[in-house]
Amino acid sequence: MIKNARGFSSSKMSFFYLSVFFIFVILPMSVSAASTSGSGWIAPEMPSWAVPLAIGILIGVYGLIVFEVVHRALAAALGGIAAVISLHVVGEGPDLMVIMTWIDWETIGLLIGMMVMVDILSKTGLFEWAAVQAYAQSGGSIWRLSFILCVITALFSALLDNVTTILLIVPVTIQISKVLDLEPVPLIIAEVMFSNIGGAATQIGDPPNIIIGAQLSAQSLSGTDLASQSIGFTDFIIHVAPAILIIMIPSFWLLRKLEKPGLSGNRIRNVELLRIKYGIKDKLLLKKSGIILIVVILSFFLHSAIHHPLLSVATIAIAGAVVMLLVTSPHRVEEQLDAVEWTTIIFFAGLFIMIHGLEYMGLIEIIADLISGTISKASAGNRLMVAVLLLLWVSAIASAFIDNIPYTATMVPVVIELATDPALDLPLGPLAWALALGACLGGNGTIIGASANVVAAGLAEDAGEDISFNRFFRTGFPIMLMTLAIATVYCVIRYAIDWSTPIIPVALIAILVVGSLSLSPLVYKDIELIDVGELSSKGLDLDSE
Repeated sequence: MIKNARGFSSSKMSFFYLSVFFIFVILPMSVSAASTSGSGWIAPEMPSWAVPLAIGILIGVYGLIVFEVVHRALAAALGGIAAVISLHVVGEGPDLMVIMTWIDWETIGLLIGMMVMVDILSKTGLFEWAAVQAYAQSGGSIWRLSFILCVITALFSALLDNVTTILLIVPVTIQISKVLDLEPVPLIIAEVMFSNIGGAATQIGDPPNIIIGAQLSAQSLSGTDLASQSIGFTDFIIHVAPAILIIMIPSFWLLRKLEKPGLSGNRIRNVELLRIKYGIKDKLLLKKSGIILIVVILSFFLHSAIHHPLLSVATIAIAGAVVMLLVTSPHRVEEQLDAVEWTTIIFFAGLFIMIHGLEYMGLIEIIADLISGTISKASAGNRLMVAVLLLLWVSAIASAFIDNIPYTATMVPVVIELATDPALDLPLGPLAWALALGACLGGNGTIIGASANVVAAGLAEDAGEDISFNRFFRTGFPIMLMTLAIATVYCVIRYAIDWSTPIIPVALIAILVVGSLSLSPLVYKDIELIDVGELSSKGLDLDSE
């Protein structure tokens, strides 16, 4: 009887999770397709009190998150509800089908698919094994371990995207922290910083860059006056990657200052014993799931080159998750679906709905109008410098407090309008790079500034480690300000000053890049200047702070 009851309960749970999976993944795709093919909702004319109300809603939601009155997922949901109700008070508001299209299902699908695959991989012992390898390379120094993990995070964020990288690297970090008895929050925050910094270097590394690259591509600008100024994948590497190389080492220096208590000290362990204890648990499962993950990652690379409506990071991740479930556990899926961070998914959904609602209430349009108005008032000789610096800093501050995905989607048309205005006579490229740097680096400002931040906080919470708004802000905002200051110097040298020859800015940028990277050995050096290899306690299981 008990056995039957358990079987019935398991069946019900499977049905429940599959239903949730359908609601969050399949239904939104259908809704989005239906809504784009049919007539769209037109927002009513907004009264004068709409923008102040939008600001009030945004401040109210931030108050709930900052002071932790309620869980951030509930705060975002309340903000979304308030925005939708406000639109209905003004006039004919959006229906459910329209609201569903406000959610960025590309992000949601990517998260769900990767979370399922990461959970399956975690059962193989891969993350524990990777943790031991990282520790072995660090020589026992917590700071050098942090440096190694952050460099890996930045590199993978540039090659894949920062959300996927965080989903892969944070579980490794949590395992390292358990093995070495460390506080994981400083390590996780450090990785988030460098996921946003590294992701800014390429078109596929960060969602804002994906949006900018798609809307300013040769295909999107075909037939317009800006067709000759379109940007592509290599343009991001040429124009944005040098700024990121200059920023990296100073960011490590400031990170070490800000997080010294959590990223200093040493942990001496017998590496060989750790390798025996934390080896691969299930080699067959690792082979099956590993091959599928490699195919998924390769598909992430290829999808930007192959244009097809069904080929996106979301569909690739979901397809990979489904195939991995079929290959590894075709009869038991509830445990894997239970690993999905549903609070993170709900937070994103609420946040997207709220920001789009506030956008229709005129909040982001006011920001765009202020930028356009300020640029138009500048003299012809200084107009490009004003435009670049204004876009850089306003985008960073707004992205930190609004979320860089919807903000970037709204600002790209503003950038196009600025570049097409004959009275302003501004080139498209510098405006696009200022927006990209501002939106990506600004994502480090607060815990809800970028998707990678929220995902990392969700993973940490699932492991029993809370990353509050204030805790993240304490490290993220200073790093954001410093990286923006460096990006300002870069943009002024490369775009704002009218040099007599193009060789001068190239030479100056090259000197900055080489000079920054040459400081790597100094920054990599352990905080306490301890050579762990010389310690006589090698092989002992001791902790020294």
